[in-house]
Amino acid sequence: MKEIVILSGKGGTGKTTVSAALSTLGSGMVVADCDVDAANLYLILQPQNYLEEKYTSGYKAVLNEDACINCGRCVDLCRFDAIQLGEDFPHFSEVSCEGCQLCYHECPVGAISMFPSNKSRLYEGTYRNGMLVHARLAPGEENSGKLVSVVREHAKALAKKQNVDCVVIDGPPGIGCPVISSVTGATETIIVTEPTKSGFHDLKRIMTLAKNFKVEMSVIINKYDLNTDISAQIESWCTDENVSVIAKLPFDDKVVAAMVVGKSIVEYAPKCEVSQMIAEVYKERLN
Repeated sequence: MKEIVILSGKGGTGKTTVSAALSTLGSGMVVADCDVDAANLYLILQPQNYLEEKYTSGYKAVLNEDACINCGRCVDLCRFDAIQLGEDFPHFSEVSCEGCQLCYHECPVGAISMFPSNKSRLYEGTYRNGMLVHARLAPGEENSGKLVSVVREHAKALAKKQNVDCVVIDGPPGIGCPVISSVTGATETIIVTEPTKSGFHDLKRIMTLAKNFKVEMSVIINKYDLNTDISAQIESWCTDENVSVIAKLPFDDKVVAAMVVGKSIVEYAPKCEVSQMIAEVYKERLN
């Protein structure tokens, strides 16, 4: 089974735009949105979710005020400043708590309990071209890399069940833990960049990361005509790195117009140059 991950070294390059376009070119698709910290592919694909599961990312400390003697030991021990001493008892910040359980184990009167952080959600649903798995990591909750792995496993199980041999993964931006979790074990990655100095810099970083996982790489330069000099530099550097630039997408305001009405560019304007180029990428990489 192929797992093709769409990545970008930074946010705002057009990664999800490309992912949405690729996800609406075939039928019987299985797609995973692994940008769990800020999932937004569902806004375009608009799935009808048939599954919603709680995801436990860790634990949070909760104080039993009736048992607390306000000794301040938990305040002194908390290295995350999640506990502040009050007049009658300490105040616990749910967002700041990292669930390390030190306060729970060290409270002299056992006034602190640990409860699961389960506000995050995992979803499976059908959309017009197939099935989408995505998740939302609740603010302040941890283990986004682990949640990415859960999303991928659900997507692979769906693909196997539906006899689909390719999973499209909209990965998170950057080079952090969620990206590593997205690219580990993947078949191929398509990196979307933009012709800016920061875009070029972060392209180099994400390619360095992908090389460590021995993943086949290719590059799409989005809005290349906004700065043809930097686009040429990116293309030359990719050539030196033996990485193919498989598309140079021109700027087109129809891309934004498509998103406004909840469609991908290939649905909204199938004959425009951007759509035609992405269709060629689909034929070459996903068929």
